[in-house]
Amino acid sequence: MQSITLKVEGMSCGHCVNSVEGAVKKLGATGKVDLNAGSVTVEYDESKLTLDAIKEAIEEQGYDVVK
Repeated sequence: MQSITLKVEGMSCGHCVNSVEGAVKKLGATGKVDLNAGSVTVEYDESKLTLDAIKEAIEEQGYDVVK
């Protein structure tokens, strides 16, 4: 399992947390948002999922991944 923390801009409330964590979960990964830090830590199987796919899923929810 791979673990990475991504900086995500535009999150400000519980709905934002649910949107980002839900998008990651749909990919088969787990995500934990830290709203105060403006980040999400994602654990995923790198043999089944790419970092680009994770970033794309988050950005499709309307947020900007800056790292």
